[in-house]
Amino acid sequence: MQIYGLKNCDTCRKAMKALPQAVLVDVRADGISAELTKRALVKFGDALINTRSTTWRGLDETERARDPVDLLKSHPALMKRPLIVDGENIYLGWAPSVQAELGVM
Repeated sequence: MQIYGLKNCDTCRKAMKALPQAVLVDVRADGISAELTKRALVKFGDALINTRSTTWRGLDETERARDPVDLLKSHPALMKRPLIVDGENIYLGWAPSVQAELGVM
């Protein structure tokens, strides 16, 4: 199981604590593959991009209109966190529904 996020993100830390078998992949330091980004975009759509982040607010309209895969490659902190990959299953965020699906509640 991999948790894609940021090592200093409180939500990612909560997920790591609840899922000790998982490995954290810091998207800022290590990036995220275009293949996984595309897979997550197919499943989660626009929810994959955190439009409430300070990074998003700092982008101009031209940047915001870029292809989401390229945008996340250039600005990995824009990804909603955490993105959890467990085999073929992927989950976004750390809401109670995600925790229940992962059996940590």
